[in-house]
Amino acid sequence: MADDFGTRFVRMCNNLQDPSLVARFQNLCGVKGTFPDRAPAEQSAEPHRGLRRRAQGAGLGNGAAAGDALNGKQPGDLTAEPGGAEGADEDTVRSKPLRRNSLTGDVGQEFLIHNKFLFYLFTFGTELGNEMFFIIFFPFLFWNVDALVSRRLIVVWAWNLFVGQSTKDMVRWSRPASPPVVKVEVFYNSEYSMPSTHAMTGTAIPFCLFMLTYGRWEYSFLFGLTVALSWSILVCVSRVYMGMHSVLEVITGFLYTLLILAVFQPLLEKIDTFYMMGDYAPLVIVVSHVGFGLVAFSLDSWSTSRGDTAQALGTGAGAALGTYVNYQLGLMADPALSSLPLAMPALSAALVVRSVLRFFIGVAVILVTRTAMKAVTIPFLCQVCGLPADDVRQARQLMRVELPYRYIVYTVVGFSCVCVSPLLFSLLNLA
Repeated sequence: MADDFGTRFVRMCNNLQDPSLVARFQNLCGVKGTFPDRAPAEQSAEPHRGLRRRAQGAGLGNGAAAGDALNGKQPGDLTAEPGGAEGADEDTVRSKPLRRNSLTGDVGQEFLIHNKFLFYLFTFGTELGNEMFFIIFFPFLFWNVDALVSRRLIVVWAWNLFVGQSTKDMVRWSRPASPPVVKVEVFYNSEYSMPSTHAMTGTAIPFCLFMLTYGRWEYSFLFGLTVALSWSILVCVSRVYMGMHSVLEVITGFLYTLLILAVFQPLLEKIDTFYMMGDYAPLVIVVSHVGFGLVAFSLDSWSTSRGDTAQALGTGAGAALGTYVNYQLGLMADPALSSLPLAMPALSAALVVRSVLRFFIGVAVILVTRTAMKAVTIPFLCQVCGLPADDVRQARQLMRVELPYRYIVYTVVGFSCVCVSPLLFSLLNLA
């Protein structure tokens, strides 16, 4: 009985990992590839499960010819498909992968979009797991809604991403094979694939937000659960649509995160209290975040996932250090427990203007800080390591450059969000 169940479970996992399942879903959603003619044996040469070679970013990705990739179009551009093209209609557009990764050089291959609504919907969904969303979301939540929820959410986000990216580098499954899968995105194509860290962050943030705010803010349980589940499903499905993950990898990422949240949920208050009041909190914050970053960098050869891990841990370290400084300076503004549950304030012109000003001024500070730190840190590290500063791509593939670069830049960014920007708001009478 147990052997029969195990056999059926393995067969189900193999089916969910099959890239043809991803390709069928993409076809159902109106995504069609423009693959060059290849022999059947060549198309099926790459297996779809088990330990596989990670895609390497060198020049063109996914079997594209040089002429297809360098046709003058920018990634993500939608261009109407000529009416005479086979199978095309007036709603069909030709596009390139959404973003080009400057470190891998992978530009991808053109594809056809027959359903623009789903294309934009799932593009939005996948952006909910990208850096620019976090630069907008966490600060807005911290400055305008609930600082306690935001800083605890950053803790979960950083460590959840560390666990997910490290698991990828241990499992070492490559991205779904293309063809048959159409790579609507290639930015993360050089990373391993199992589990989906987009699915993990797209599950961790809404469900942790739900756990932290239900009972603290006035809203119904059904509303909170519906928002969290809808957010998570949109991100998870978008990764299959983009051709970046199999169905099995997305499901695994979702379930993996629920397990991580179950572990973190009872610890969050203790972690937050230690970050504020611990005598050795700054030392523990720096050592733990840098130490686990070194672990992540030692798991496998270079890929963009290592930098993303260090980036998340650096942001988490900066936010934690900012929390410590805020508490020591008496700048914490958490509402008293007697005031819970919190209710949405009445909207007024003054409230909206102050919130908008805080957001735009704060984000401007973060972006300027991030840009300035990037411009200074890379040449400095190259000089310290005795490397030429004119080849940034090659330099950033070295741990002694990429690890301190990500930590320095994003620790400062996290600290600016939690400590510097609120101080600036106080000076401008916007607190």
